[in-house]
Amino acid sequence: MLTLTTLASGSSGNCILLSGGGEHILIDAGISCRRICRSLRALGVEPESLSGVLITHEHTDHISGLATLTKQFRLPVYASPGTARQLCYRIAALEDVLHACAPGGSFTLGSLDVETFPTLHDAAEPMGYAVSCGEQKAAVVTDLGFVTDQVRAGMAGAGLVVVECNHDPDWVASSSYPYALKRRILGDHGHLSNEAGGALARDAVAHGARAVVLAHLSSENNTPEHARAAVERILFACGALADGVTLAVAPRSEPGPTYAL
Repeated sequence: MLTLTTLASGSSGNCILLSGGGEHILIDAGISCRRICRSLRALGVEPESLSGVLITHEHTDHISGLATLTKQFRLPVYASPGTARQLCYRIAALEDVLHACAPGGSFTLGSLDVETFPTLHDAAEPMGYAVSCGEQKAAVVTDLGFVTDQVRAGMAGAGLVVVECNHDPDWVASSSYPYALKRRILGDHGHLSNEAGGALARDAVAHGARAVVLAHLSSENNTPEHARAAVERILFACGALADGVTLAVAPRSEPGPTYAL
């Protein structure tokens, strides 16, 4: 069995726990070490038992707890070569626990098989992850401005997908954000809109997904209700919801429910 729990998901911090076959890994560590440890222990997982921390990219909302976490527990950290370099610039004494894996590569952590794929985001060398335990597979795809064929291929066959639905483009355009920030969010190396996330969810369902979790919602330019409604329309139009596919929204600042495959 493979399980997934979002510990936090949003512009202020991101962290996901994946467990299977007695192994536990984190994807990103963008909340404080104290919050991570508290959330893990509430789920019956001791932080020192983690098999690794997988980092998607070096932005603060994905690594803010990593320095303390690695200092306290010396956990293995996995990232792309470009992200690994950025992490070494920011976090002291990380080199001895850091493992670089080029996007498109794969590695094994005990009973968990990890596949990586490149994503388009304004970071050094961002990538997404798909994690399998036996026949079960989950994929996490957030922080990208445009969906490539490599992203779709990486998600194919996943029964559970975590998909970015960051914003409503009209809300961003009419927001008080500076023009440069609006361009960044809406660009091909920014973030996925609700509609783009919904289209990606539809593609994932067409390739085997039975559960979709919407993630990384903006606190300023989105709401859980708005994101869910947009994606529901897309999945309803293709018959996915009538076919039993489940749809949920990850909480921004607290752990969500545990999803099992």
